[in-house]
Amino acid sequence: MTTPDDPELGPEAPPLVRPYVITNGRTLLNGEDLSLITLVTVAEGGPRSELLDPEKRRLIELCSGGYLSVAEIAGHTQLPVGIVRLLLSDLIDSKYLCTRKPIPSAELVDRRILEEVLHGLQARFG
Repeated sequence: MTTPDDPELGPEAPPLVRPYVITNGRTLLNGEDLSLITLVTVAEGGPRSELLDPEKRRLIELCSGGYLSVAEIAGHTQLPVGIVRLLLSDLIDSKYLCTRKPIPSAELVDRRILEEVLHGLQARFG
């Protein structure tokens, strides 16, 4: 039974491990290129992951299903994005994971060209 002085520990309780403990107090360098939309997946023939920290193993598990963005990975792990970027950077450097730039947005087509195609289809098929 809890008293009014004791905090209630439940599913809403914050994690007991501080983010700086997970990263050993390290931060990302400015030159690192992992944006929120960078896609990450498991590298083919990567090293064995049994000796990794639990957080890094979790990231490898998440990425094993296909490409996920850095933002999606942070959302699934409920870790701050900066921490996830640092852990992902470590795993990429160690050849556990690989990245791919996101697919660029399609360029807008000139409206005149679309109208010509439409008129051509209407002339041919009625």
